Amino acid sequence: MTPLDKPLRRELAVGDQRYTLLIDPQGLKITLRGHRQGVALAWSDLINGDAQLAAALNASTHEGGSS
Repeated sequence: MTPLDKPLRRELAVGDQRYTLLIDPQGLKITLRGHRQGVALAWSDLINGDAQLAAALNASTHEGGSS
């Protein structure tokens, strides 16, 4: 198998929105194309079953963030 030793970026479309998916040794991050902030998830959270909690926390910190 090939180790994940450097970031891997891919673009994906969900509906009519385009996102950038970054997969690196620390975890993954999904951002709206052209933006810097997004939803991040550490591999340890995913493996430990804390993914839902981490995603909910990330979403709550970004809600209402733009005025």
